[in-house]
Amino acid sequence: MGRLTRILTIVALAWIGPLGHANAAQDYTIDASHSSVGFSIRHIVSRTTGRFNDFNGSITYDAENPANSSVTATISMASLDTDNARRDGHVKSADFFDVEKYPEMTFVSSSAEAKGDMLMIKGDFTMHGVTRKVVLPVEVLGVGMHPMSKKAVAGFQADLVVKRSDFGVNTWTDVAGVLGDEVKVTLIVEALASSGEKMGKNPCNPCENACNPCGKNPCNPCAKNPCAKNPCNPSSK
Repeated sequence: MGRLTRILTIVALAWIGPLGHANAAQDYTIDASHSSVGFSIRHIVSRTTGRFNDFNGSITYDAENPANSSVTATISMASLDTDNARRDGHVKSADFFDVEKYPEMTFVSSSAEAKGDMLMIKGDFTMHGVTRKVVLPVEVLGVGMHPMSKKAVAGFQADLVVKRSDFGVNTWTDVAGVLGDEVKVTLIVEALASSGEKMGKNPCNPCENACNPCGKNPCNPCAKNPCAKNPCNPSSK
């Protein structure tokens, strides 16, 4: 029984080993087709909503060491959309965003810290030529594997309130109090593992991430690995 126990232990470690790094730092690229950047602002006595349709960014997420997490994102100001062409034109003009002069909005993180169930991302937020320090409270919606690409996928959501006056987006004469100063921003992000991802590398199958160990990998069995050199099966083609 002692020998059998040792054998079973070795087999178990062989399975657990590649998966044990599932929570290590992972690089992701924002999937804009499954993400959204929305906002709302008070209009007289109600609220008007809008969104930006053109954006991109990269995320590094480390569940075990949140301080290793980071975010870089860019939003095209010309992609602003409030479902009203006339209003969009006004908001894009020099009265507000002046998109010809300031075509992009950016966020570059400087640090990250876990706080309860939230990830507090600090960084530089630049809009309308003004850069300010902000804290982005991020909720991790989930981490898993994309069923089609077989790559790691992660979901995040963040809600933030910014004042347009802090960024000089208040030059339009607003004596009637038509618009509020505070803008509520909601970010919903789905991100896919970038090529050359750091997390989940399977030493038995370097062409795939470690969704399964070598030998029983429905993503890409080792015996039929397209990699030129497979440490599990060097003779495979």
